[in-house]
Amino acid sequence: MLTEVRQRRVVELVTERGSVSVTTLAKVLQVSEASVRRDLEYLSGQGLIERVRGGACAPRGGIRPEADRNGFDIVATQASQAKREIAAKAATLIDDGQIIAIDIGTTCFALCEQLLNRSLTVVTSSLAVVMALAEAPRIDIIVLGGVLRPNYQSMVGVLTESSLRQVRVDLAFVGCSGVRSDGSVIDSTPSEVPVKRALLDIATQAWLLADHDKFPGSGVLEISPISRFAGLITDRQLTQAKLRLPDDSTLEVVTT
Repeated sequence: MLTEVRQRRVVELVTERGSVSVTTLAKVLQVSEASVRRDLEYLSGQGLIERVRGGACAPRGGIRPEADRNGFDIVATQASQAKREIAAKAATLIDDGQIIAIDIGTTCFALCEQLLNRSLTVVTSSLAVVMALAEAPRIDIIVLGGVLRPNYQSMVGVLTESSLRQVRVDLAFVGCSGVRSDGSVIDSTPSEVPVKRALLDIATQAWLLADHDKFPGSGVLEISPISRFAGLITDRQLTQAKLRLPDDSTLEVVTT
């Protein structure tokens, strides 16, 4: 794996999970712990992560202003093949003319390239999604207001939640930082959780987009039980150890 690609993946994992150990990063990236430590030192110097004993965490107070744009570019523009495949599968659920909501996050952002020639209305609080779709000729974009979260180019807060509750959408595509084996969908960013919950409330159908790294993933706040979603799109078959669904579950699980 090229150094630049590996470092982008490190920032993505730290951003999504809140904190990650050197051991976990080495295992996920299939490199030595020495390589991971060198990456963490470099990324810490760039203001993209904070180095802590045994690993790294998201910077306290957010990514430094001079690193804001690069921070999101690093985690978004190099979406993994798994995320691209999940996004491509999600796009097949959308009919032209529908109103859809796209959540904050890299997997949901990967959906944009699948939609450029579609005829849709898109509701989002992600400025990255807005910019990616701004010149799509047949897409109307409803941009939600709120408090700017610059290190992730998104809007959060009470104004965002209030704006969301004024609209209704056919489909919502939602991301997370983890899914526990009992079906609890969790996230590591407190300011995003109320927005994700609101997306579930306004959608006729909500779909969870989560690659295999999210099982179990990490997080401190529950978004909802997975039963609130119509379906889950992921990139690998899930064992009972990864996700236990009751026999009467109506959740549609789609594997790319």
